[in-house]
Amino acid sequence: MATTVTEAVPQRRRATAATTTTAPSKWVGKGVVNLILLLIAACYLVPLLWVVLAAFDDQAGPAVSWPANWSFANFDAVLNEEITYRPMLNGLILCGGATILTIVCAVLAAYPLSRYRSRFKRPFLLTILFMTGLPITAIMVPVYGLFLQTGLDNTYVGTILFMATTALPISIWLAKNFMDAVPIELEEAAWTDGASPMQALRRIVLPLMWPGLAVVALYTFIGLWGNFFIPFILLQSNDDLPASVSIYTFFSQYAQVIYGQLAAYSLLYSLPAVLLYLVLARRLGGAFTFGGAVKG
Repeated sequence: MATTVTEAVPQRRRATAATTTTAPSKWVGKGVVNLILLLIAACYLVPLLWVVLAAFDDQAGPAVSWPANWSFANFDAVLNEEITYRPMLNGLILCGGATILTIVCAVLAAYPLSRYRSRFKRPFLLTILFMTGLPITAIMVPVYGLFLQTGLDNTYVGTILFMATTALPISIWLAKNFMDAVPIELEEAAWTDGASPMQALRRIVLPLMWPGLAVVALYTFIGLWGNFFIPFILLQSNDDLPASVSIYTFFSQYAQVIYGQLAAYSLLYSLPAVLLYLVLARRLGGAFTFGGAVKG
């Protein structure tokens, strides 16, 4: 018995020593990870800080600096019909119309993918996933030639159709995943009562997946709102260009970048996306809790 107790004491000491040596290494590892995360966060926060400070500084430069005199001169310079109001309205028409068209088409395409079985379902979903990573620049030349032949170039209709087409793959993928969360038993009960599939989609599925539709709408609108290449290629008239293209004029004017006006216009340019997020915030916070709806 004495021998056993004597052997157990060194083992406990070695375990305690191992614990004390590994504890500092864990703290060092966490510190390194937190430092890397702080550096990544700074890469995003510093440019945003520059935009806010430079917007109220009439002598803003490329470096982050506290304004000597806070002023709204930059906003007064950009708030006019030619620079801000008309491009903003054009952007709302293009992006709003394309977002609505994308959501309607995405829901109609996601419904059979979510509710019906087919041997072509998996290849179709993989094709959609592949199309989400397809670069738009690779197909703009044939698309522009097609629009010239059909007379859709330099028109809002053609631009909205193509913008909706580019946003459709990821929207279908998201809508399908959100629709899968709605129990099919609810639709089967409606079918038993004589409802058609479209009536069940409109009256049961869509009201229950509003949080998902809000996510799809917000993601689609933000992606289209920041799109520069499509309207720049398809719209030739300066009066029809959206804000995503007109902001390019601030990068070079009189052989000099006007940083203050660029920052002020950037803040105004981000307002529609921020307001849309605030409007849909309650929908985004919704949860898919349908467990009680299928009991009994």
